[in-house]
Amino acid sequence: MRRAEFLMALMLGVFSVYLMVKSAELPIGWIPDEGPGGGAFPFWLAAGMLGCCIWTLVRWFTRQSPPARSTEPYLNPAARGLVVAVGVSLTLMLGAVHIIGMYFAVPLFLIYYIRFLGRHRWPLTLSVAVLAPVVSFFFFEIALRITLPKGYSEPLFYPLYDLFL
Repeated sequence: MRRAEFLMALMLGVFSVYLMVKSAELPIGWIPDEGPGGGAFPFWLAAGMLGCCIWTLVRWFTRQSPPARSTEPYLNPAARGLVVAVGVSLTLMLGAVHIIGMYFAVPLFLIYYIRFLGRHRWPLTLSVAVLAPVVSFFFFEIALRITLPKGYSEPLFYPLYDLFL
C-alpha cells in the first residue's frame, strides 16, 4: 500500500506537469472582452492536481496517512475483480459512445456502476443516470457550445438545438 501511494502520487504529479506545459501553449490567463484563454481550465485544474500530489507525497514522507503506514498489498483478489469489472464496463461505454452517443452511453454505464456494482437503490441510480447527461448537455452543448459525440442518436437533439440555440 505504501509503495502504491507513492508511485501514484509521483506518476500523477508528472502527468500534471505535462498537462500544465501543454495547456500553457494556449493562453492561460483572462483575455479582455473574451474570458478565460483556451488553456486556462486545463492548466489550473492540472495545477490543482499537482498541488494534491505534492501534499500526498508530503504526507507519505511523514507517514501521516493510513496508506503511508500500511504494509498490506495494494490489491487483494476481490479488489482485482472489481477493477476488471470497471475496466471492462468503461471500455464498453467508450465503444458505445461512437454508436449511441455520450448522452446514452453514460447513463447505461452509470446504471451498471451505481446499481449493480455499487448496490444502491433504484431511485438514486435512476436520478443520477438521468441528471448526469441532462446537466452535461446543458453545460457542454448550450453553455460552452462544445458538442459531444452523439452517434446515431444525433437527430434526437435537433429539437433541443432549435429551442436553446
